[in-house]
Amino acid sequence: MSIRVVVADDQELVRSGFSMILEAQQDIEVVAEAGDGAQAVAAVQRHTPDVLLLDIRMPVMDGLEAARRVCAQSCCKVVMLTTFDLDEYVYEALYAGASGFLLKDVRRDDLVHAVRVVAAGDSLLAPTVTRRLVSDIVRRRREVAAAEVTPQRLDALTAREVETLRLLARGLSNAEIATTFFVSEHTVKTHVSNVLSKLGLRDRVQAVICAYESGLVAPGAS
Repeated sequence: MSIRVVVADDQELVRSGFSMILEAQQDIEVVAEAGDGAQAVAAVQRHTPDVLLLDIRMPVMDGLEAARRVCAQSCCKVVMLTTFDLDEYVYEALYAGASGFLLKDVRRDDLVHAVRVVAAGDSLLAPTVTRRLVSDIVRRRREVAAAEVTPQRLDALTAREVETLRLLARGLSNAEIATTFFVSEHTVKTHVSNVLSKLGLRDRVQAVICAYESGLVAPGAS
């Protein structure tokens, strides 16, 4: 079954380029393109895609507001596109529910890989820039988040689930966590699912943010 994608960018050449790359894959189908945030939200409502590639800076409605609406109204995974690896909007986009982001100069293979990873329910946590973002999110939001995300909240987790969350925050994949625990990837997926469910989190990105904000992992820790 094909992965259904909507590509939203106000630059036609960029939008068309991404669409051509994705359409060349047998397992990916671009169901619509959008030139602004409002069109992107409408396209998601109309076509119910699996993934939305969403530019951050667009006219009519910016990518941040579009991400909020799409994440609140659907199960579509959002991947933000940005020219700058430290774009201010990226912080807000992750809080809005985006599963990650890509720079617009992303390599062809990395773009395709990102769509497949996000469609499978994972998040873009491996790149160094993402870890920098997580650390910066914590520094910017610690006081505000303290009232909502406390160490006591982690009491709902088992010891193994807490350790799973800690390893997620370090950017480890399911396979790497399985190796660390000497268990199967299926078992790790169960642990991750339990963590998300018990903490009321949307995906792995929000789990990582939670781990930092609760103090389970310190910014800059390896």
